[in-house]
Amino acid sequence: MNKGDLRHGIRPNIEQVVHQLIQVMLVGFAIGMTRTVVPALAESEFGLDRGSFLLLTSFVVAFGVVKAVMNFVAGSWSERIGRKRVLFLGWVVALPIPVMIWAAQGWVWIVAATMLLGVNQGLCWSMTQTAKLDITRAEERGLTMGLNEFSGYVGVALAGILTAYAAEWLGARTGLLAFGMAVVLSALVLTVVWVKDTLPWARAESAAYKAAPPKNPPRYPRGVSEHPKTGEVFATMSWRDRRLFAISQAGLVEKFVDALVWALFPVFLVSRGASLTEVGWIVGVYGFVWGGSQLLTGRLSDHVGRFWPNVLGMWICGAGVAMVVMGSGAFWWSVSAGVAGFGMALLYPNLSAAVADITPPAWRGSAIGIYRFWRDLGYAIGALGLGLAASLTGAAEPAFWFVAISMFVSGFILFWLAEETHPRLNPSDNTERASA
Repeated sequence: MNKGDLRHGIRPNIEQVVHQLIQVMLVGFAIGMTRTVVPALAESEFGLDRGSFLLLTSFVVAFGVVKAVMNFVAGSWSERIGRKRVLFLGWVVALPIPVMIWAAQGWVWIVAATMLLGVNQGLCWSMTQTAKLDITRAEERGLTMGLNEFSGYVGVALAGILTAYAAEWLGARTGLLAFGMAVVLSALVLTVVWVKDTLPWARAESAAYKAAPPKNPPRYPRGVSEHPKTGEVFATMSWRDRRLFAISQAGLVEKFVDALVWALFPVFLVSRGASLTEVGWIVGVYGFVWGGSQLLTGRLSDHVGRFWPNVLGMWICGAGVAMVVMGSGAFWWSVSAGVAGFGMALLYPNLSAAVADITPPAWRGSAIGIYRFWRDLGYAIGALGLGLAASLTGAAEPAFWFVAISMFVSGFILFWLAEETHPRLNPSDNTERASA
């Protein structure tokens, strides 16, 4: 690859940025196709007993555990075999998923398909995020993450709505099969033909930092090796660096919200008399506000920093979750979903941007993978928690309070232990520079 091809920034790499945005939208389609139809029709179509809240959440638990592990693996693999190969593997794994849902003989088939979905999401979403961070500049990270998550979660929201209509027109199984196969095959073709590997950009950035450190150097973690092994990166992300610990725990807890929206929100709405298409639109509001707002909130953090968008996002999102059970009617639920979605938009791209701010390019891929490991483990922990809360009481409402309180507490921990990570707003001094 020519040296001139390795310029960093959105403009010089606009073609690859667009291809990666298409990829992450397709990744959003893949998970979004299970968001409305599968939980809402778990009893009538897939044989789940009424009121089996723990069994209902089991597919989210399975997804969360598998995706968390694959995020961890994806980061390490991507630094050895490249970003494009990991992305391709993720789409190959997704090929059986629509067929398994179509042929499902019981809920265990749905759990198995969701485990494969976890592999797909862990490999593919991680790589779209890492690849865009590789080829853009430090001062564009908020915008980059906002664009990435906007595309992905608009894809999630669109898929939830489109599959609800497809289920009504073609039947649940056939509708999901047609939609799913179109998504996976399109993604495979686009990956092979148009996506470039961005690992050379990350290596070029690391070399450039050594040759000429930036004017405002980031506050990289102290005492970390120049090329740390996975265990050292894991320890740094998980407990050694209090800032990265605070970010990781916030990432874990915010996934409680997504687990709730995925597993119990559709069931709650159906139990209150909403139709399948109404469920698709109400849940879609959450996804659309979350996705659309990130075009603003990611860019905002490039100007005002990551700290306050992240802290306020945790609290606003928790408030939106609590609002759901404080009123009734499609309009109220849509507004509540929108508040939760806006809070998520404030925190979601900016937690990841904060990790990218203070981790050197030499091991940034591994760091993002480990952050995403903890974040997506929140699917499993959150789904277990809300499933227990609902099962012990026989109603879905306590699960909403469990999630809302968790978000407020986690936001306080983030406020207490984290700091501003934007290198322009809180640069390192010479004694704090770590090797890149």
